[in-house]
Amino acid sequence: MSMIFFACVVRVRDGLPLSASTDFHFNQDFLECRKRLKALSSILAQYPSRGTAKGRDLSIHFLSSGDIACMAICSSNYPTIMAFCFLEELQWEFAASYDTTSISLASRPYAFLDFDNVIQKVKRHFNFSRGAQMKANREQIEEELKFQPPVQLKLEDTELMNGMSNGGHAGVHVEVVPTYRMEPVTPLGILSLVLNIMCGALNLIRGVHLAEYSFQEDHEGIGNVIAFFLPFLACVFQHSWKLGPEVRKLDLLLPELKK
Repeated sequence: MSMIFFACVVRVRDGLPLSASTDFHFNQDFLECRKRLKALSSILAQYPSRGTAKGRDLSIHFLSSGDIACMAICSSNYPTIMAFCFLEELQWEFAASYDTTSISLASRPYAFLDFDNVIQKVKRHFNFSRGAQMKANREQIEEELKFQPPVQLKLEDTELMNGMSNGGHAGVHVEVVPTYRMEPVTPLGILSLVLNIMCGALNLIRGVHLAEYSFQEDHEGIGNVIAFFLPFLACVFQHSWKLGPEVRKLDLLLPELKK
């Protein structure tokens, strides 16, 4: 099927992934292509702003501008012009959403995870829509590619970027893998966490003692028992809600660390 399978936004200077689509495919060809995309992303500064790495079944397209680059894995029969139309729109959406300062200060992978929703929306539009607006964009990109054609790479040659041997070539380039670390918890965050745990534990203890007393004497104090248990449950819910986005980021980070 002719379509876009995966897309991501990376920082040009070091290849740090800023956001990516999360609908992964688990066939071996796609996983190998993902590894080559990661290797290519770390040296994008060496190439012109547009490029294509062609493979037999899958191809990688990239478009860089300023601090960021948009990359996509498409089926090899997907039109190159449409792939760059997709990357152009993705790049415009990202630049409109985040400033250069926040991009340069990003210190961990997928710092802009919420942009995944935009990637999915644009990807669906290009996979399933053939509107008049898309035709106009295609004509504009087609003219640009005539004057500035994308650099052509072979997908198989990207193995050299990851330090693999390929056909006895000498001078293999070793990829420098950036160190991925989660941001440390601030002292204020630690203090807030400790105080919330203490308040929650205090409400739980007082609620248990009040429940014992109420059930021994009468059942009219059940409302007071509930009043002590509700703040405890609220504290638990509050911590779960705050940790939710971090857990999702960690789910995306783990496959990167295993590679």
